[in-house]
Amino acid sequence: MQVGIDRIGFYTPNKYVDMTELAQARGDDPNKYLIGIGQSQMSLADQTQDAVSMGINATLRYANQVDMKTVDLLIMGTESGVDQSKSASLFVKSALKLSPEVRTFEIKEACFGMTAGMMIACDYVRLHPQRSAIVIGSDLARYGLGTSGEVTQGAGSVSVLIKANPGILTIGADHSAYSSDINDFWRPNDSPVALVDGKYSTEVYLDFFKRTFADYQGQTQKQTSDFAALIYHLPFTKMGYKANRLAVDQQDTAIVQRLEQSFTASAVYSREVGNIYTASLYLSLLSLLENGQLKADNLVGLFSYGSGAMGEFYAGQVVAGYTDHLNPEKDLALLQRRQKVSVAEYEHLFNEALRQPEDNVELVSDEEEGYWYFAGCKDHVRQYKQK
Repeated sequence: MQVGIDRIGFYTPNKYVDMTELAQARGDDPNKYLIGIGQSQMSLADQTQDAVSMGINATLRYANQVDMKTVDLLIMGTESGVDQSKSASLFVKSALKLSPEVRTFEIKEACFGMTAGMMIACDYVRLHPQRSAIVIGSDLARYGLGTSGEVTQGAGSVSVLIKANPGILTIGADHSAYSSDINDFWRPNDSPVALVDGKYSTEVYLDFFKRTFADYQGQTQKQTSDFAALIYHLPFTKMGYKANRLAVDQQDTAIVQRLEQSFTASAVYSREVGNIYTASLYLSLLSLLENGQLKADNLVGLFSYGSGAMGEFYAGQVVAGYTDHLNPEKDLALLQRRQKVSVAEYEHLFNEALRQPEDNVELVSDEEEGYWYFAGCKDHVRQYKQK
């Protein structure tokens, strides 16, 4: 029996900032952002979009295509939680009208949270092959206006359905994990934005990739040449590019070309959306599936990294007919529906979203009909509505 991803849904808010315009406003050469960082656009969440609403919207992309009555488990990985105690996944479960018997919880370990949920969900389905699980990664990446990390912000969510005999990607049981208590990135309780040592974080990311990739190869006897694609957590696309260069070092020309082409395909969506923390690796996967040239049984390696720090490498195999379970036209339309905002508008919306809305004041969304949004708090209880 094989277990893995049967459906995948994606959501990003309806506004974006152009990186050329942001660079000019900050007095930087645009190529520093476009080439040096590898970002073209950055999705922006206003006050009405948070981790919960984005997670709902991502899951609704496939909810009507599957039997939701088989779902026993709902896990949400996020570092943008909306409550210090209550799981964000409970709000999502309510909106999706899932059974009260569904087990649900939230996982936090920086950008590793969704991968932790994936491992738990796959193990659960291996033990309960007639059941399925939903795993969501949903985050708002915020470092602050004018900071060194500003260009690596973003907003979005990816949701996957895990089941036996999946339609998209089977996930192997082999994996390599590595963790260490370090301070490359963190967000104190009293800060609405993250703190990061960018250079150090890049060094740790690359070190963790080398360690886990080498260990996985040692465990499985897989060679770099066995992979049709290697994909990465992408806080910004140049980070993954650097890891990929390490992976293809000393490989022959054909292997280098194949893995560089697949990496380019995996970075298409991240280049336009920006950093979405826990979901970034899985946005890379979706981008590869919809923009790459994969065949049945191709082996795809996945590197997950969460600052602080936790890294893991694992692999999956592409399922024959996987394209029947995707909708690239709708994903493209989701990106194209976004409206560009000026840098001044972006700064206003960014600052507004950092503030807690006044209690008992309803928020109004400018999203399209059908999307869910955060409608404010009523008697200090968060309210979510569908447009």
